[in-house]
Parts: sequence; C-alpha cells; structure tokens
Amino acid sequence: MLLLLPFPFVCIGLFEVWVKRETVERHPGRSTGFTAYLLAGTTVGGLYVAFPFAAALHKKGARAGVIFTCLSCAGICRIPMTVFEASSLGVKFTLVRFVVSLPLVVASSWLMEKYLQGKELEIKESM
Repeated sequence: MLLLLPFPFVCIGLFEVWVKRETVERHPGRSTGFTAYLLAGTTVGGLYVAFPFAAALHKKGARAGVIFTCLSCAGICRIPMTVFEASSLGVKFTLVRFVVSLPLVVASSWLMEKYLQGKELEIKESM
C-alpha cells in the first residue's frame, strides 16, 4: 500500500489546486450517474482514496448525491475489481451485477440527498 497510495493522493491534491469550483459545480456537481461512476471507477486504492476524493469534491461544491455515488461506486465498481470478478466468476455475472447495482446506487444516492436536503448538517474539517 505504501507504494500504491502516494500517487492517488498527489492526484487528489492536484485536483484540489487545479480544478476550479465552477467546473465541478457544472459537470459532476449536477448529475449523479455516469460522471460519478467514471470518477470513482477509475480510482486505485479503494475507499482509502475515495474518502479524501469525496472531501475534495465536497470542498469544490459537488452535490451530496454525487459524493454518495462516488463513494458507493468506489466500493463496488472499480476497474481492477471488475476485471478480477469477470475472470473469476464470469462476464455474465459481472454484467448482471452492474445492471442491478448501478441503478440502485444512483437511486439510493438520490434518496439520501433528498432526505438530507432539509436538514441543517455541517461537515467539520479536522485540520
């Protein structure tokens, strides 16, 4: 893990510095589907990288549904895991899992966002 994790954390730092808030609000900040899947599915390191990336998205103004979708997809839709799953359990199983899980992830993220929308919740930074 020590050899694997520094590169994604450097990329997250560059994301925080180089990507403007308006870009995040315009592109992945609106939709909870395909963009969030692409952002999370290509991460290396699983949830170790997904949580700091979700914090960076939150700082840039992404909607809660996008953040929930990214966290969920990072747990179930990573490319290395999908390749391993397809080679071990078969492509048919992998496709069925994707067809079932992705709409459920998007729907549950949307429902959680709507549930939390009226609440006065605050995310406090630890640093």
